[in-house]
Amino acid sequence: MGNSLPPSSMIVESGGGGPRVFKQVGEEFVRYFIDIASLGKHERVLDMGCGPGRIAVQLTQYLNADAKYEGFDITRHQIDWCTKKITSRYPNFRFQLADIFNSVYNPNGKCHASDYSFPFQNEQFDFVFLISVFTHMLPDDTSHYLAEINRVLKQSGRSFMTFFLLNEESRELIRSNTSSLNFNYDYGDWATITKDSCESAVAYDERFVQNLCELNGLTIRKPIYYGSWCGRKASARDVHFSYQDMLMAYKRSN
Repeated sequence: MGNSLPPSSMIVESGGGGPRVFKQVGEEFVRYFIDIASLGKHERVLDMGCGPGRIAVQLTQYLNADAKYEGFDITRHQIDWCTKKITSRYPNFRFQLADIFNSVYNPNGKCHASDYSFPFQNEQFDFVFLISVFTHMLPDDTSHYLAEINRVLKQSGRSFMTFFLLNEESRELIRSNTSSLNFNYDYGDWATITKDSCESAVAYDERFVQNLCELNGLTIRKPIYYGSWCGRKASARDVHFSYQDMLMAYKRSN
């Protein structure tokens, strides 16, 4: 798509950093999808929380005409921009509004995430990804989304997800004030940075995430790619090192 990027206001809404960072982050995750998830150029892909096309724009340069991309998000004007600017040029890329309640990002949403059925038939996708989505969702909603991911994935399909994972290392870094996010409101299996607007940032206990995945028919494949959010430093061997923690989960075959 060349230099076709959303307006600066949308870039700020999707995480900020300006047009250059917007483009770099999109490129970064497409590289992860290829390197870690072996994303094929022809595959059927679901982008949950697509925003203003940060990753979709870059995928238009990788996926071929036989591929299918579906994206949904809770922000109407971002979906409208993606439809106007991306679908008009790449008809195999489609975008839908999911009017889901979120106390921070969509307080007037019509339904809760825990009640939302993805608008797709069973076993439609080879690859489902969620970038900075579960970091803004509470446990019941997260569990339901994992069940829906399992439902729409083909047999042995896979999902790429990011989290703020709480484990011995990240908890110690938080206690030492090294973390960029201090999850001071700890509820055991999950924690938040603020008591009033919990969904502004949510962290999950790593074992809790693993158990939730297993309960919903998904198995996490090691390694987990831990990120820098808590003050963790990359080693020379960490070629896949981002801000949030990244993991791959596979649908278990029947």
